[in-house]
Amino acid sequence: MNDSVTPQLTLTLGHLYPDQLNLYGDRGNILVLSQRCRQRGIELRVVVLGIGDALAPDEYDMLFIGGGQDREQAPVAQDLHETKGIGLWAAIEDDMPVLAVCGGYQLLAHYYRPASGPDMRGLGVFDAWTIHKGPQVARCIGDIAISWNGSTLVGFENHGGRTYLGTAQPIGKVLRGYGNNAEDATEGAIYRNAYGTYMHGSLLPKNPHFADHLIELALQRKYGKKDWSDSSVDEAGEWTQEVPSLERLKTANFDPSLALTPLDDRLEWEAHAFLLERMGLQNAAKAVLSTHNS
Repeated sequence: MNDSVTPQLTLTLGHLYPDQLNLYGDRGNILVLSQRCRQRGIELRVVVLGIGDALAPDEYDMLFIGGGQDREQAPVAQDLHETKGIGLWAAIEDDMPVLAVCGGYQLLAHYYRPASGPDMRGLGVFDAWTIHKGPQVARCIGDIAISWNGSTLVGFENHGGRTYLGTAQPIGKVLRGYGNNAEDATEGAIYRNAYGTYMHGSLLPKNPHFADHLIELALQRKYGKKDWSDSSVDEAGEWTQEVPSLERLKTANFDPSLALTPLDDRLEWEAHAFLLERMGLQNAAKAVLSTHNS
């Protein structure tokens, strides 16, 4: 819908290493972002960035990196340093939203120490590090629920490594499950608009509020910094600049909530509540349903 009433909004998402880091349904996060944008008339372009591909930060509005096995993380770690590191750091420092899951999360911290073999050096985006304590220590596997932004996030985790935070802030407090290390009740890490987490591909499908949070950050970053006072209409009736809505033409700041119209998320919230109930968090489940499923 690219007309003078509802101008077209476009976002570009860079999907890092989909061939190497693709465990446990992590592509589901991409599908959810695409669908939630599409339902609002926002075009989300997904660009694959594999090993050897440069990352030009000005070409993207969001980035996603999933999880993989240890043997697949080694070449990714090398490529991050040799090919994508500078561009990725520039994007993050410019507040681009980034979602890094499991192995991707580990490689954006300082280092990952596998059960055998040398350490894998990370980019150090998150002040954190990960140690795999060996096969004698049980993996962290199962459903997980955490507190986030006055609500909850639910997902599935499966990791052998234990991540410890330095000065990095966690995404939330573990209510059920293991989280970063099964010791300190923290899950994930945040730096600027970059989020690292152990919650896999069910994260965004079962947490529509977090999916919209990432989309909102991307819209605000791309469109919110522009001054729309010079926008005008050409002879064909099209806006000479991409604008969020006619009501915002006289303001310098774009309100992403104007683009993020409410969607029918009843099924998503029912799935969210079902997981909470299965983990024994009945009160949290009731709160979710009363708030989001009326």
